[in-house]
Amino acid sequence: MNMVISSAHTSYLSPSYGLAADPDGELPRILSKPLESEAKPINDDRTWRLVATVLLPFAAGYFLSYVFRTINALISGLLVSEFGLSAADLGILTAILFLTFGAVQLPLGSWLDRFGPRRVQATLLLVAAIGAAAFACAQDLLGLILGRALIGLGVAGALMAGLKALVLWSPADRIALANGWLIAFGTLGAVTATAPAEILIAFVGWRGLFMLLAVLSAIAALLILVFVPERPSLERGESTASSMSIRAIYRDARFWRLAPLSATTIGSAWALQGLWAGPWLTDVEELPRQDVVMHLLVMAIALSAFALILGTFGDRLRRRGVPLSSTLAFAAGLALLAQLALVLRWPIPTWLPWIAIAGMGAGTVLSFSILSELFPKSASGRANGALNLLHIGGAFAAQVGIGVVVDLWPIEAEKYPPLAYQTALGINLALQVATLLWFVRPTRRAVSARHLPAHPIHALAKRLGIPVAAAIPYLQARQDWRARRTIAQRQAAAWRSTALASIVIMTAIGWMLAMPPFTSPAIRDLPQSRVTSSENASAVPVQAQAAPKDAVIGSTH
Repeated sequence: MNMVISSAHTSYLSPSYGLAADPDGELPRILSKPLESEAKPINDDRTWRLVATVLLPFAAGYFLSYVFRTINALISGLLVSEFGLSAADLGILTAILFLTFGAVQLPLGSWLDRFGPRRVQATLLLVAAIGAAAFACAQDLLGLILGRALIGLGVAGALMAGLKALVLWSPADRIALANGWLIAFGTLGAVTATAPAEILIAFVGWRGLFMLLAVLSAIAALLILVFVPERPSLERGESTASSMSIRAIYRDARFWRLAPLSATTIGSAWALQGLWAGPWLTDVEELPRQDVVMHLLVMAIALSAFALILGTFGDRLRRRGVPLSSTLAFAAGLALLAQLALVLRWPIPTWLPWIAIAGMGAGTVLSFSILSELFPKSASGRANGALNLLHIGGAFAAQVGIGVVVDLWPIEAEKYPPLAYQTALGINLALQVATLLWFVRPTRRAVSARHLPAHPIHALAKRLGIPVAAAIPYLQARQDWRARRTIAQRQAAAWRSTALASIVIMTAIGWMLAMPPFTSPAIRDLPQSRVTSSENASAVPVQAQAAPKDAVIGSTH
């Protein structure tokens, strides 16, 4: 691309200042396409170093997060038999993790920005280790709830810290791929919480399993502290602050079109896989424990596989003109169809609908990607935290709500009747259908929008060679820079006018001071004696001029 730079801007745009000309001659390098994205060769050694020191340590924390999240589906029967828990007690115990998990989602973004993901995640994993040890030593329901609450607090930052770390250290063109692998590795924790955990429970019991998880959490925290580098210093033009607040995100209409569907479908998938899949397979399908464990294993594998499938196909379909919102709606519809098959007891293999339900738990790959297109990159952390809070709230509400509804039926032969589970799941399904209809509803003025002129963001994104969502901060920065330049130009013009006026005034004053005293030409032509007489006459006192008047008055008498 040919560009002409005036000599006046040469020094300002020289490489020593780290700037270069924008394609339109007005955008400095700090506001244009980043230097590192311009045909920079990929260093394989650096890639593997990032995998070993960033991706894997944070993936280990996310892995443990998924183990803690889904393990109750495996040990629910053991807890019920040992502590005499009801369905409502079991739902509250399992959901308490999501309650403390969600309570720190909003401040978590500020912690990650201020202290960095390394310190925050290591500290939280130590809290998770303490919670796992307390859960293993619990003697009653209150002790279980306390341990579970600490676990929820400890794993609250597993996903957010990993995503933040990948943004800080991964190349910009590899962040999406790195996010997919992070989620895929993390969801393997759900696989571990099935058959492998069942084998461990047979040898050490559920208390021994949680003591082992406590040790592994402490080791994961140590690995992050030792191997993960400190967060890089901010480069020129970068800032951790953003003018967009959480309140602004929650007031955005586009956010509330996506959030209800994402929260109900993904939250329900987490709730069903994390707790109610086991009781459903045991009480409704009447499967033996071995088959229940195998079903949970298949669901966990499906969750991990769908994390890569949704990300890969979503990206490919988007390149062919299919938006991510359509892919999310299709995945959600598939999960709702699977739940409908469970409620109506369709004659299909039992594992088939549970695979679709578990796969929807990886729908965060699509939800967070859609969210990145709605908000600028500087606000992505806050936006992700705002949506993730609703995911967790949806999982909490689904786990507790299903437990409360199921508990309305009396226990028959040491189990709840199938109608109790069908009713609870049917109510939850109705809510998800409502959110799907809200998501796919037609947009007003959709026909007239096609006649509107193209937004300049598209031309800028094409010129820079980056996605439209990534070009939003550059467009905002360029507009701000141009506005400030216009203000500076107006100020310079005003100062030039002031300087010109000052020069004119000072010139006039100087000319007046340099001129000789002014003398009238008529006075200059009179004889000197007359001028002197005139001056003497003008100097006569007023009292002297009044004397002839008194004399005249005296003579009349």
